Amino acid sequence: MNLSLCNQLVTMAAQQQKRNIVIVGGGIIGCTTAYFLTRHPKFDPAQHTITLLEASSIAAGASGKAGGLLALWAYPECLVPLSYRLHRELANEHNGAERWGYRQVGCGSIGAVVKDADLKAREGQGTSASTTSDLKEPNGTTAAAPNAHLPIQTEDEKTSKDWEKLPKQDVAATSLLSKSVLPPDLDWVDGSLVRSWDVMGRRGETETAQAHPFHFTNAMADLAAAKGVDIRLGAKVTNITSSSSSAPNGRVDTVEYQDRSDNDEIKYISEVTDVILTAGPWTGNILPRSKIEGLRAHSVVYEAEVSPYAVFTDIELPSDWTPEHRRVKGQKRKHRGHVDPEIYARPFGEVYACGEPDKTIPLPETADRVQCNEDQCNDLISYIATVSPILASAPVKAKQACYLPQHVRFGEERGPLIGQTSTPGLWIAAGHTCWGIQNGPATGLLMSELIFDGHTKSADIDKLDPKKFKV
Repeated sequence: MNLSLCNQLVTMAAQQQKRNIVIVGGGIIGCTTAYFLTRHPKFDPAQHTITLLEASSIAAGASGKAGGLLALWAYPECLVPLSYRLHRELANEHNGAERWGYRQVGCGSIGAVVKDADLKAREGQGTSASTTSDLKEPNGTTAAAPNAHLPIQTEDEKTSKDWEKLPKQDVAATSLLSKSVLPPDLDWVDGSLVRSWDVMGRRGETETAQAHPFHFTNAMADLAAAKGVDIRLGAKVTNITSSSSSAPNGRVDTVEYQDRSDNDEIKYISEVTDVILTAGPWTGNILPRSKIEGLRAHSVVYEAEVSPYAVFTDIELPSDWTPEHRRVKGQKRKHRGHVDPEIYARPFGEVYACGEPDKTIPLPETADRVQCNEDQCNDLISYIATVSPILASAPVKAKQACYLPQHVRFGEERGPLIGQTSTPGLWIAAGHTCWGIQNGPATGLLMSELIFDGHTKSADIDKLDPKKFKV
């Protein structure tokens, strides 16, 4: 072998070892990916550069406004067992109980019947629908303000719109319900109204845990940064380009972003080897062929210290009953007699509740511009007040909305996409719906294996391969 050819091979080997990785998105998927990349045995800070670009702040979207439920009955099955185990291991390694409130919780579903007499008995006790503590977010910023210019519903829309259900449980999850009595320590729900209590999971086994999503996501970001990840906030990605001259086969080469903290100056990261799209619902804006879109969901956060339970509900209400905040406006709210908000006791003196999703407001450019409809939050508060006197009198610290990332094909939700796209060097990890916190650690670990090993070792996620969907 001549010296020139030898030098060329050495140069090529060195180039193959060097990686300039850009992660787009600072939610749970981006932050766990950054974390696990820096923990991979092949990670070498002398050879590998990792930059995370986030258009607003860490956990500004659904990752900061989720419930944080962790469950072995979640979906998709190829991610859940690995991710559930990783949550426990991360908590053990990094003091997750104190840092992000990791703990085991009871979980079940109640069926409750609320009659007119029950509602009249509650009158005068007061609810927290209009009581807030400055609508503060976990990071100290003010929650999204109620939007005064939301589209006005017609009377037909007000009376015919069904109470919609978040996609938390699939058929397999529902099949894991087993009959039980209402636990004695679940004392923040009015037991006199409860007709059924179904425990989620297998008797004798702990199937459900919890993490505070905002604190968990930020902890992952901090731990990644401590290992050298360059996290740039206010960096909104505007373009990803490839160069046929410097990168073979159209491989990614340059990431362009708008620096919102520097007068919206356009900046570039060049000589990029890998781009990982983890931008949640905004992934579809960057890569339209991914078919990732957003479903808006509202939630409220109470200031209350209650026993650790995650409660799914099926509340039967009088068909002619309208929440007070709508009645005073002359509005009606048709719920067909049943509503099903989800209520999660959380660490750090909080109770989180979420409810009806909608697609009335398009996805905004960035997470800090998400619009919150206060009436929808107050609907949620009113429904919960009918079965929980304790929460009816608790202060509400946040009314908020976020967009759940969905991978939708032919009108059906298809689960997340994880892997390399048809463009060399362009990767995607997005579309986790309401199970992003649960499945974040597994996604991050598997992405690190794909980047450094070329294949996954810890789980078989072939059915999530983006190329199967022509992405």
